[in-house]
Amino acid sequence: MNGFPDPGYPWQAHLPDPRELRATYARDGYAVVRGLFGPGEVAAIAARFDDLYKDGLKLGRSFRHGNLLFRLGQDPALGKILRMVQWPSWRDPLLDAVRLDTRFATLLGPLIGADLKQIINQMHWKPPGATKVEFAYHQDSRFRRPASAFRDLAQSYVQTGIAIDAHTKASGAMKVIPGSHLRGDLGLGGDGPILHQSMQDEALQAAGLDPGDAIDLLLEPGDVALWSPYLVHGSGANVSRHDRRLYINGYVTARHCDRGEWAFRDGRPVPLGPQPSLVHYEGLHENPGPHFLED
Repeated sequence: MNGFPDPGYPWQAHLPDPRELRATYARDGYAVVRGLFGPGEVAAIAARFDDLYKDGLKLGRSFRHGNLLFRLGQDPALGKILRMVQWPSWRDPLLDAVRLDTRFATLLGPLIGADLKQIINQMHWKPPGATKVEFAYHQDSRFRRPASAFRDLAQSYVQTGIAIDAHTKASGAMKVIPGSHLRGDLGLGGDGPILHQSMQDEALQAAGLDPGDAIDLLLEPGDVALWSPYLVHGSGANVSRHDRRLYINGYVTARHCDRGEWAFRDGRPVPLGPQPSLVHYEGLHENPGPHFLED
């Protein structure tokens, strides 16, 4: 496959009916679009995941340059691992092309409009056999700080994730609680980073939720999940024999967000500018790096 996207892949046939998508998303707080990216496209993205994983391990420590962040960690079973990369699009042209693919504009238009900024661009890894790579139950709304810069969360923000591998119960698929987005901000996740915590039923019970309502979000490579910033979700360890990788891109109605990179104007892709925009890293302008961080 040369470039991106694959001109021969009939992705339009996989688009859901906009009315059904709106209804499902409004009711459950999430939706899944099956097969939106083809096998050749997924293979190309997976190759970039492999390259960046090697690059991250070569760094040896967490590393930041502007909004680009390699976050490493230590797993008791595997040793040094790469947990995530934020804003890999500053480093890799193909990953940049994926986040600006018009499939996202077409898919999200009926939900949040045609003028979109992007506030999340992340690669997540769960290597096989990693015993401590989990995410505690949480809502993405906890990361929208300062609150004054992120308005109308419920109606204006959608997270998307492209499955690069099969997401199964064994591989640590996301667990979601359908309809939990209707409860608003529940304060889940405590004060520490969620990637250093495991899912706890007690946390759900303390928030008035039934752990029995959680379901596994099962995905095949090329499927795209969409979820609300208020959807309660988490994920466990990967005990399978294959990777569980996810390429996350979060979009927002531009007029409701003071931060982020423009992604689409009137549904048309907007390339990155010469300098990164302020998203979540408060020290972007005072201390852009490059520099190493503590893991």
